[in-house]
Amino acid sequence: MTQTPRKRLGFFTRLLDEGDAGERYRLAAEQIAHAEALGYDSAWIAQHHFHPDEGALPSPAVFLAHVAARTRAIRLGTGVITLPMENAIRVAEDTAVLDLLSGGRLEVGFGTGGTRESFEAFGIASDRRGEAYGANLKIVRDAWAGRPLFSANTLYPPAPGLLDRTWLATFSPLGARLAGESGDGLMLSRTQPRPAEAPNATLWDIQNPIIDAYLAALPSGRAPRILGSRSLFVAEDRDTALRLAEAGLSRAAQRFAAAGHRFPSNGVHDLIRTLDSHVGTPDDVIASLKADTALARATDIVFQVHSIDPPHRDILRSMTLTAEHVAPALGWTRADDGHLAAAQ
Repeated sequence: MTQTPRKRLGFFTRLLDEGDAGERYRLAAEQIAHAEALGYDSAWIAQHHFHPDEGALPSPAVFLAHVAARTRAIRLGTGVITLPMENAIRVAEDTAVLDLLSGGRLEVGFGTGGTRESFEAFGIASDRRGEAYGANLKIVRDAWAGRPLFSANTLYPPAPGLLDRTWLATFSPLGARLAGESGDGLMLSRTQPRPAEAPNATLWDIQNPIIDAYLAALPSGRAPRILGSRSLFVAEDRDTALRLAEAGLSRAAQRFAAAGHRFPSNGVHDLIRTLDSHVGTPDDVIASLKADTALARATDIVFQVHSIDPPHRDILRSMTLTAEHVAPALGWTRADDGHLAAAQ
């Protein structure tokens, strides 16, 4: 009888806590250490350039090296490195060194994202991001595999293991098919735009066809790796959760409105629905997450507090409630099958 693979639980941050850059990095590192104590399997960080309201970390390898030194077991992931803007050989070298220093704990997610202005600052036309992404991804793979790079050069230190720990982010079935064909992991976003012909589609309406395309393209014998990221904020009482959610999601709605997006209203429940968030008590959040049929197919369930962005203390408590109540209701168990460490 084939045993169902164990679901893995992850924590994700874009490092958007209140404070300057140093404070944001300190708090994010503390949150990841807290996730490890609670038994989370992985922690993921995003890369963003120039715009601190979108994400506050341009150098993921540097930050994760710092985190690796203060953790022991939690896997450390990039979600994602914006590969078109990078020097591919430097990415291969940085990830190889980071993986070595972290004891083989690195998971590497790549994507094409970034604002038009960010691409221009790196000397790349935004409409050529797909071309640059494909070319750079090939160079990184060749480097990790130990293939010669521009004559007789080969990567040092070697990192062939990263070929099996690569993840590709996509919003489309086409991108998912490419991830499947290469045997990589599939990264699904916490939210994504609705097509014009289906403005009221649920997130799982959009993402299930992406998963279908990925699974259909996956080579025979290759185990699927599907990361489902979701926005989640849990508190002991519903009023506290909704109050903090309304403050954070209203800020996010204002940013989206400034970029030309429209929202049905500014009421907290409409904002929660429009921004694909899961908010409330553990029972509230379990019920809303169980309706998400795409998340049910994920091998890795990864939760973030964005765009709610509550205070640090409330983030830590939400993480604890997620590990104690929410994730187990979705099929997660601790890898060590032990008791949750007491949250400080």
